[in-house]
Amino acid sequence: MSAVAALDRERMAEFVDLLAEKERRVRQNMIARFVPYDWQREHFSKGSEFAQRLLMAGNRTGKTFTGAVENSYHLTGRYPDNWNGRRFDHPILGWAGSDTAETTRDGVQKALFGEPGNPAELGTGTIPRKYIGYISKRHGVDGAISFALIRHVSGQYSKVQFKSYDQGRARWQVAGVDFLWLDEEPDEDIYGEAVTRTMDKGGSLVLTFTPLRGMSAVVKRFIDPDKDAIGQAVTQATWDDAPHLTDVMKKTLWGAIPPHQRDARKKGIPSLGSGQIYPVSEELFVIDPIKIPAHWPRIYGMDVGWNRTAVPWGAWDREADILYIYSEHYMGEAQPPIHASAIKYRGAWIPGMIDPAARGRNQADGNQLLKMYREEGLNLIPADNAVEAGIYEVWTRLSTGRMKVFSSCLNWLKEFRLYHRDEKGKVVKVDDHLMDGTRYLVAGLRNAITEPDPDIIPLGRSGGNWMAR
Repeated sequence: MSAVAALDRERMAEFVDLLAEKERRVRQNMIARFVPYDWQREHFSKGSEFAQRLLMAGNRTGKTFTGAVENSYHLTGRYPDNWNGRRFDHPILGWAGSDTAETTRDGVQKALFGEPGNPAELGTGTIPRKYIGYISKRHGVDGAISFALIRHVSGQYSKVQFKSYDQGRARWQVAGVDFLWLDEEPDEDIYGEAVTRTMDKGGSLVLTFTPLRGMSAVVKRFIDPDKDAIGQAVTQATWDDAPHLTDVMKKTLWGAIPPHQRDARKKGIPSLGSGQIYPVSEELFVIDPIKIPAHWPRIYGMDVGWNRTAVPWGAWDREADILYIYSEHYMGEAQPPIHASAIKYRGAWIPGMIDPAARGRNQADGNQLLKMYREEGLNLIPADNAVEAGIYEVWTRLSTGRMKVFSSCLNWLKEFRLYHRDEKGKVVKVDDHLMDGTRYLVAGLRNAITEPDPDIIPLGRSGGNWMAR
């Protein structure tokens, strides 16, 4: 072999080694490439305000990875410049767990450290290899970690311990914890201990799971909290919120899921069973936005309140008798002129069916809301608030294909997914403002109109309702 050929071979070997080293470094610092989706950013940001957060998401959306990313930031103290969530200014004690030792190893541990039991894969999770200081193995479970020390930006060490629900409540006692992560839904006793452990140190509790148990006690604490409960927040994510899932992957997953689990596994929606008010699959009525013909009459429903004022708009195809929910207004802690401006922007001529309680409900200087909104130029009629009759009308339309909802009405869909009855059969009055507005709209559909000729009828006339009753 000539000297030139030998040199070329040596250079090629060096080049291959350099590429391998580059790949290794990239794989052992994967968090440096992380760019959050909008729902992940929302989940993180709530940490600055809420002590307990639930990320309730469909399968394969990335919920476990999301929990691991946040754990990595807290354990290392190395937050990205655009981090908008909670920050710890000191090394932390963190706990992470799942339902069994095996699922803890294959879930949260793998997401944080890389493939269990493979030294070459250490550092390919969300915690870069260079920050992993010491690892203690868990006895009796192949590849499982008991605890690990993580180098903190301060020069000291954070500690993360791994636990499993099947160890029992007693193993979740004793210590106060800065950050506690539960991946997969826990029983209420484990959840209660987790809350206590974080309260001792003013820490944070994060849960990430797909709600396969339906409207369980833990899920209800977040979705239907007690009136006096504070510090809880929930974020939801569906397959459509996860761009890494291709259409082929979604189709394959869909075909492999039992029908009764599809909403939970695809959308992170708890299966409400008999408690669900509208047991209708979204595939039957959610559509992409379309252009609404000018001759379709329009109307809106309005549920008013200081904490939340909500308005869904409907357009009615009279010939086919199909109602389209095409827009929404969803805002809290704002005065009537602000809401009225947003409503009139969509068409001052469109009539609205308002919560009849607005006749006597006071807000701002003791003036009646109905009068105030009419003075702002809205054309309003007190709605029929026969709750069960209204629910039946909406359900009938949804189940027979005579009601469609634009996929852009995100708040409407969020409320729809969680709209349910309690154990006594009563409608749970939490986050149901757009659902109420929809009942008003459907009950008053006969009042829907097309846009009038402005040369004949003045649009947005102030001080009253010009519509014929």
